[in-house]
Amino acid sequence: MDTDVDLTRRERAVVNAYQGGFPVLEGPFEPAAEAMRERGVDIDATALLETIRDLDERGVLSRFGPLVNAQEIGGAATLVAMHAPEDEFDEVVERVNAHREVAHNYERAHPHLNVWFVVSVADEDRVEAVLGEIEDETGQETYNLPKQREFRVEAKFYVDGPFSGASEETDGQEGGATGEEPPTAGIDCSGLGPDVEASDESTLTPAERDLVLEIQDGLPLSETPYADVADAIGRETEWVLETITRFDREGKIRRVGVVPNHYALGYTENGMTVWNVPDHLVDEVGPDVASLPFVTHCYERPRHEGVWPYNFFAMTHGRSEAESDRRIRKVRETMADYWDVADDDWDSLFSTQILKKTGIRLDERADANTR
Repeated sequence: MDTDVDLTRRERAVVNAYQGGFPVLEGPFEPAAEAMRERGVDIDATALLETIRDLDERGVLSRFGPLVNAQEIGGAATLVAMHAPEDEFDEVVERVNAHREVAHNYERAHPHLNVWFVVSVADEDRVEAVLGEIEDETGQETYNLPKQREFRVEAKFYVDGPFSGASEETDGQEGGATGEEPPTAGIDCSGLGPDVEASDESTLTPAERDLVLEIQDGLPLSETPYADVADAIGRETEWVLETITRFDREGKIRRVGVVPNHYALGYTENGMTVWNVPDHLVDEVGPDVASLPFVTHCYERPRHEGVWPYNFFAMTHGRSEAESDRRIRKVRETMADYWDVADDDWDSLFSTQILKKTGIRLDERADANTR
């Protein structure tokens, strides 16, 4: 299917090529452009940088650079659901959003639990206190849904064009008739970086903390982004290159590349599917659902008796209601391979509006985890 996004072929190629796997080298744009030329896209280092810069300025990208894995930096984050009565909705949301620990907050279509937000704290014990404050201020009960197991976090969003994974077998459509992105999409130049090994150190040094805070909002859009970061924190460029590469291998960084604004790419159907998976099947169901290429997040979370019967979350995104429905149906078909899924065993909660989106700030979490 075509998207409605007004992008040139070159822009589509850039969006698809480097949602991960961008080179961690002092001059990364030439090898990145060369890899694209080898695959049929005529572009040089200058044009690649200019294209990324333009996409960023137009809001097609959220940022460019490393995507930091907050969970591995320190502290904790949890998903929380609550009810905001229709006649008090704005007041309740305002009180929730006033807490600096609340990062993301969405209204979702559900007959009772219509407000869903993320609490991010430096000390895990602080979660209970924040939720207690919110309950006192709003008069509404909160339902804490911490991540118990993570099966997948891979929020990549492709558009039709080069490097989307389309082939002759799919009639030139992205991922075929179902619109599912194949796992071969993109270009991986991550192997061009420094030869470093992962460590098992979970805490940060002061220099590593400075690096994390400097890159959490992206890299400078210059010919030498890593050197610019090194200058900003008073370190050698080689140290920055080696540390970012090591963090990538340790999981402190999920990937390095362009981070699309999925709304700008037409992915407006944001469906959080929730499932009451039999506990003894979660180990098998989790990896299988996570392997579906269009599932961006996949977790096990706790139930809340009498209010919330679901223990399994799988997030999907679509560029149309029909595409979203196909993807959700595929998740259900996968679930049905393991047990007889009844209608009341699952639900799909679509976001109806963004109530707050400041991102997870890592300052306090990184500070608390610095040795």
